[in-house]
Amino acid sequence: MNAEIRELHEVGELRLLADLFAVVWGRPGEPPIESDILKALAHSGSYIAGAFAQGRLIGGLVGWLGGDPRHELHMHSHILGVLPDREARGLGFELKQHQRRWCLEREVMVMEWTTDPLVRRNVYFNLTKLGAEAPNYFVNFYGEMLDGINAGDESDRLLIRWRLDSARAESAAEGRPREPDAERLRDWGSDAILAVGPSGEPVMTDSPARVLICQVPEDIVALRRSDPTLARAWRAALREALGGAMDRGYAITGAARSGWYVLESTAP
Repeated sequence: MNAEIRELHEVGELRLLADLFAVVWGRPGEPPIESDILKALAHSGSYIAGAFAQGRLIGGLVGWLGGDPRHELHMHSHILGVLPDREARGLGFELKQHQRRWCLEREVMVMEWTTDPLVRRNVYFNLTKLGAEAPNYFVNFYGEMLDGINAGDESDRLLIRWRLDSARAESAAEGRPREPDAERLRDWGSDAILAVGPSGEPVMTDSPARVLICQVPEDIVALRRSDPTLARAWRAALREALGGAMDRGYAITGAARSGWYVLESTAP
């Protein structure tokens, strides 16, 4: 990806960033974070960055410090948006690596954010391409959301925790991500607690196996528009299957591009 990524401070550029977020989230003129808030965050030393191609803003990323300074500071990475242009391919990865370097320079070693566990491409990006972890499942975390991506669905989220100096993060940053072979795991007898059925429906199976796999549909955002009832069925099924497994002591250990989570029991 050939883009200039730099921190933003001036009001004009921050307004452009707010407008870009509004377009990405399907609410032109109604940005999910306003430029005056961005200005306050930038003035207070938070991380606000934009990506430019031939002088045009095509992506951006916003975060701020959180946690308890007496124990552990972390970067809360709040919002990442990239225009769906051809020149923007791979830009999300470059923006996150820019943010990672910014944190490491300031001795901030952990970054956190949330992601929708039904959005296959985002889960793969976070857990495999970046080398992050997903330790918690939150039910309806933000309540009702009205933007063009989330409207009509409850806002279940995975907490993403990125240990910035870990071997997994270093390997991913060097372009050597660790991707599980979920199809081979299935062939070897790992049980699929949730899979996409022949008509796109969620198919659930109970299993006490030590290693589980769990699948999500190819494009839940498109499904919310074409078949809202089926999309809601997927939300309920994933909450029960993935969230339920995590409640029982399973940990997510990987995510494949094909939409499969891999979970392993943490019980001794």
